[in-house]
Amino acid sequence: MTIKNSTILVLGGWGLVGSAIIHKLVKHQPKAIIVSSLSESEAKDAVAQFSKEYEGRGITFIPWWGNIFTRTAWKDTPREKILSDPKQRLEFIADIVDDLTESVLSGQALYSLITEHKPDAVIDCINTATAIAYQDIYTTSRSILADLESGTLGRETVERLLASLYIPQLVRHIQIMHKSLRDAGTQMYIKIGTSGTGGMGLNIPYTHSEEKPSRVLLSKSAIAGAQSLLLFLMARTPEGPIVKEIKPSAAIAWKKVAYGGIRRKGKPLEHVDMKTENALSCIGDLTFADYSNVEHISDMIQSVYIDTGENGIFSRAEFETVSSVGQMEIVTPEEIAHVAVNELRGSNTGFDVMQGLDSSVMGPTYRGGALKDNALEMLRVLEQQNNTESIGFEMLGPPRLTKLLYEANILKHVCGSYQNVLSTTPDELAKKAEEFLQVNQTVRSTILSVGLPILLKDGATYLRGKEILIPLQRGKASLTINDNNIEKWCYDGWVDLRIQNFTAWQNRIKKILEQASSIDANETGSRYEFNSHYWGGFTSIDEGKVAAWILHHEERGGRVKR
Repeated sequence: MTIKNSTILVLGGWGLVGSAIIHKLVKHQPKAIIVSSLSESEAKDAVAQFSKEYEGRGITFIPWWGNIFTRTAWKDTPREKILSDPKQRLEFIADIVDDLTESVLSGQALYSLITEHKPDAVIDCINTATAIAYQDIYTTSRSILADLESGTLGRETVERLLASLYIPQLVRHIQIMHKSLRDAGTQMYIKIGTSGTGGMGLNIPYTHSEEKPSRVLLSKSAIAGAQSLLLFLMARTPEGPIVKEIKPSAAIAWKKVAYGGIRRKGKPLEHVDMKTENALSCIGDLTFADYSNVEHISDMIQSVYIDTGENGIFSRAEFETVSSVGQMEIVTPEEIAHVAVNELRGSNTGFDVMQGLDSSVMGPTYRGGALKDNALEMLRVLEQQNNTESIGFEMLGPPRLTKLLYEANILKHVCGSYQNVLSTTPDELAKKAEEFLQVNQTVRSTILSVGLPILLKDGATYLRGKEILIPLQRGKASLTINDNNIEKWCYDGWVDLRIQNFTAWQNRIKKILEQASSIDANETGSRYEFNSHYWGGFTSIDEGKVAAWILHHEERGGRVKR
């Protein structure tokens, strides 16, 4: 894309890689750069520095701060404070495990940020894997096991475990990101990802006091990998932005070398001492909170350090260790920025993970396509030999697909052809469909056995089997039947015999016929897929083809890469 005169959002723009990317972007004259960071001071300081350094370039630097993984109302509230409030804790859990409704989406900080500024491109430098995996589900799990053992398990402990589940948080984040980018009309999304281990393997010797290899560290790698696959899916979604990922696999360094106070995990590292004459006995217990002989020297240790951004500050010796040949080694933020900005401009750097996945996965094959017709023919022969129809078992899913297949099958039985569906009134279609199911126990009982209720023509009565796939039970013994729920259930998976549903079927069949008839009869090349020949001349309704057309055209569920 063209960077000049564009608006670009850099998530994590205050950080090591984010700031390096902004320095590279400036050379291409964007109109505006939104600089995001977790804290207000970081965002404002970064904007002040960039504005001063690039004064007169005509670029507007806009600060934004807060936690992009929570609601807008909580973006400046520490996670621990949210989880300490019983009401907010339940709301936080609901935000990651319940359906992504419009109200949930619109309340998210990330959605508000992107849709308000409508950036042409988003470069995401936030280490999502760290943010999620370092919530440490293992410690929370051990607390629950201990409480179970002692019989003191409380509600809050369980809720905190739910709030720290990795996969629901990651999935929800990707859902919100995708929806935000689409609604804002963003052209490109570039993720600066991570391997989680600085490019090292399961033998990585660096941990945070856990066993080796660290489960928390491996969880970070697992989340980073899961995110890459979700971005792979996002890149294959129509009408969305171009998606790329750059995945540095070495220690990223550095931001500065300095002498000053040492902080660990954001807190001052207190300078303390214990004289040898006050040494403690190795007999008895080690009490963690026993500070009796510990002397305070100063509030913070002062020393020489190298600032490596997200990874924190290292001593000279620590940096020498991690950067040595055969350890993590080093990649500089400027090199990452060079690759990211070139990918944004349309260059093929060879470092885009999405491109690598596209080139290495196996897609549809000629053999598969050639043999598909053989399989379908064998299925049809067996249907005839056994005097049955094979329509849907709800193995492919969702229930909506199975519902569409059976409704198309009912139309095939009562009308035969597409033209007959159009020449019959919706009221007559509803009447014939209900009469057909009244006398045809095989079709009716199969639908009900699969788990799909059937809403009758009057809209006031329904048939059901032992299992109901829609609505989802979700731990409740019953749900209220009302007009809104009936509409939702019919859309999601009830076979709907009401007049309005057959009107909808007529409308979609009209579109199928119009699409095919708009193709010139002399156009016999490979340009078009859904021509008259594809539909077999419209002499008979093919349930699978109709359902595939609906998924492709109505629900925008078509494949865009092969």
